[in-house]
Amino acid sequence: MGKDDAAVMMTWIFCAMAALSLVFGLMNGRMGQVSAAALEGSSAAVTLSLKLLGAMCLWSGLMEVAERSRLTEKLSRLFTPVFRLLFHGLSPSSPAGRAIAMNVAANLLGLGNAATPLGLAAMRELAAQEPCHGAASDHMVLFVVLNTASLQLIPTTTAALRLAAGSSSPFEILPAVWCSSLCSVSAALLAAKLFQRFGRGRHGLDR
Repeated sequence: MGKDDAAVMMTWIFCAMAALSLVFGLMNGRMGQVSAAALEGSSAAVTLSLKLLGAMCLWSGLMEVAERSRLTEKLSRLFTPVFRLLFHGLSPSSPAGRAIAMNVAANLLGLGNAATPLGLAAMRELAAQEPCHGAASDHMVLFVVLNTASLQLIPTTTAALRLAAGSSSPFEILPAVWCSSLCSVSAALLAAKLFQRFGRGRHGLDR
C-alpha cells in the first residue's frame, strides 16, 4: 500500500466515523450533544497541541544538537555486537547496516523525526541488497519489529503529555518506561526469531 492509498483510506475512515456519529445522534435525538462534543473536541485538540509545542520544540532542538555533534553516530558504533547477533550475514559497515544502527540510535534518543527517514533508507537498502520479489526478507521483518518496539532512553512525547496534563515530575516514569519497553523489545525480537526459524523449517519440509 502506497502513501497515497493510506491517506485515502484514512480519509474514508474519518468520514465514516463522522457520518456514523451524525446518524446515531439523529436516531437518538442527541444532535445537541454531538455538536457540543465536536466543538469541545476541536478546542481540546488545539489546546493540547499548543501545550505540547513548547516541550517538543525544546527536545527537538536538543536532539538536533545531538545529531549534528555526531552523538547518534557514536552511539550506533556501540550497537555493533548486538547488531551482529541479530542481523546474521549483514555487515554493520554496509549502507543498510549503517542506516539501521543510526535508526536505533535516533530512537534511543527520542529523535523520531530523524529516525523515520533513516528507517526508510534502511528498508530501501535492505530491499536492494536482498531482492525478495514483493515479500519482506527476514532482515526486513526483524528491522520493522525492532523499529516499532523501540527502546527510548528519553521518551519526550510521553513526558510532554504528562506535563500538559499537569504532572509536576513528567520524567519520573523513566524506570517504568525502560523496564516495560525492554520487555516489549525482547518479546518482539524473540517472536520474530521464532517465526523466522519456523518459516525456514516449514519451507524445508515443503521442499
